[in-house]
Amino acid sequence: MTLAESSPQATSVNPFFNLTYEPNFESLGEGYYDIVAAAEFPTHIVRFRNDRVLPLLGLDPVRVSNHHFIEAFGQFRASLPLLAMCYHGYQFGEYNPHLGDGRGFLYGQVRGIDDELYDFGTKGSGTTPYSRSGDGRLTLKGGVREVIAAETLERMGVRTSRCLSVIETGERLWRGDEPSPTRSCVMVRMSRSHIRFGTFERSHYLRRPDWTTKLLDLVIDTYYPEIDRQEDPENAYPRFYAALVARVARLAAEWMAAGFCHAVLNTDNMSITGESFDYGPYAFIPNYDPKFTAAYFDYYGRYSYGNQPLVCKLNLEMLQAPLACAIDLEAMQVALTEFDEIYHRNYRQLMLRKLGLADISTEDAEELVKLTVEVLEQNEVGYHDFFSQLRQQFSPQWRDDETAIFANAEPSETLKPWRLVYHRILQGLSTEELEAVSDRLREVNPLVVPVRPEIEAVWEPITVEDNWQPFYDLLERIWH
Repeated sequence: MTLAESSPQATSVNPFFNLTYEPNFESLGEGYYDIVAAAEFPTHIVRFRNDRVLPLLGLDPVRVSNHHFIEAFGQFRASLPLLAMCYHGYQFGEYNPHLGDGRGFLYGQVRGIDDELYDFGTKGSGTTPYSRSGDGRLTLKGGVREVIAAETLERMGVRTSRCLSVIETGERLWRGDEPSPTRSCVMVRMSRSHIRFGTFERSHYLRRPDWTTKLLDLVIDTYYPEIDRQEDPENAYPRFYAALVARVARLAAEWMAAGFCHAVLNTDNMSITGESFDYGPYAFIPNYDPKFTAAYFDYYGRYSYGNQPLVCKLNLEMLQAPLACAIDLEAMQVALTEFDEIYHRNYRQLMLRKLGLADISTEDAEELVKLTVEVLEQNEVGYHDFFSQLRQQFSPQWRDDETAIFANAEPSETLKPWRLVYHRILQGLSTEELEAVSDRLREVNPLVVPVRPEIEAVWEPITVEDNWQPFYDLLERIWH
């Protein structure tokens, strides 16, 4: 990772400008966005560039310079219209009709080599008609934290947005939740979509069912290719809602298995594609605690770690009102009844994979996951430490010797029955299946999951001596 300040010298043709941008969201026309201008910043320093995602765009990282990033995502020199997206949302249960992109915009949409359409969405790029009293900026710490969240979740197999770049912009910002003045940046997020539940809620609030159906058609055609509106027009809309329920239920299971607390699950932070995005005061839980709350302003624990599946289901239920102009309400209610079963099935399977297992009986799986949660909840063991230690200590010899399983751990009333069941399951595996356990443990469980102290540990040298190496080192450790 290198740093680069902007310079006036000529550069080669910018590969970001040569990408084929698709006016997908722009094609919706009036009522869904406002065309805005980006802020001009006093300086541009590339602090993070995500070379891991460039190949997905068909770009060779070696041929993309830091200055290319600055031209495209710091100075915004491309001729694309910049779109501040319009939406509303339920925030902590209260409807807010005064939302929308207040410090960002949709820069453009590009199809990856996987044939999926990706948004480039900014954060901290200046004021828009929806900024209200805000300055439209993002703190540098906010950008750093979002990079860490997205890269960690991607590493853990969660369907997530990614950060494409973070560019420090040389301004000083005043914030009530950070020591101020604090440094500024502009971040570009790469996401499958920035269309939110709240985008539909706005159309409903404004009594524009025509906007709802037009948006529905675009969402289905773009993000739900398994649904053919022309071939099955009568069932296309109900099938979309059922598919969204399944995607959101799986996402909730992914968060819970990853030990991740999003912190602000308002409907304007819920993606219509069932993707995790928009990371503010999130946290990875240090210990298994359903009541753990990440946001200091979540006074009653509405968005606590353990409440996340329930809140996701509630948000889906509230979405039924905006969609009812196009989708039969009873059909949506029936589809939502499947949420709990889909969630529990996915959570069980994801937890099994964190334990290195795959195809075992449902009865054994239920018992082992239940015992695992009891071990995590009732013992003084870090949530992520447990799985990291399992990855590092696992040995095929565990199948033959029960006492070898976590041999150095303090025996406890919950660890003993967990060990018995885990050993019994290992005994039923073939030698080939046993080898696959080690592979899964490495694939699913990173050695490092950055809980709050680790994030603060990389932020301090940035603030004190502008030392970014601990931050880059942390990202490398997450991927190992």
